[in-house]
Amino acid sequence: QVQLVESGGGQVQPGGSLRLSCAASGNIFRINVMGWYRQAPGKERELVAQYTTGTRTNYADSVKGRFTISRDNAKNTIYLQMNSLKPEDTAVYYCNVGLVTGDDYWGQGTQVTVSS
Repeated sequence: QVQLVESGGGQVQPGGSLRLSCAASGNIFRINVMGWYRQAPGKERELVAQYTTGTRTNYADSVKGRFTISRDNAKNTIYLQMNSLKPEDTAVYYCNVGLVTGDDYWGQGTQVTVSS
């Protein structure tokens, strides 16, 4: 099992920045992919950014050039730096890990609201 604890959400004005954190614990040696998803009201959950095998990253087109995923292996933590935020970035953001076994784990979610 893997436990995920997220932090860093909040409310910010358009054009502002936020940084999300996700700390993993438990069976972390079996993690295959790790990243961030989001779900806006009335919409399906969508991929925002993720590390796939090794250091390869993958971003949604809507956040390329504005969001950056990074990680601190010593702390078993990944981050999502979000710059130039837009109202359409408003959503609950979820940390996700996928194990080599195919199992998926999700964080509790953190609200990001972009509003003036």
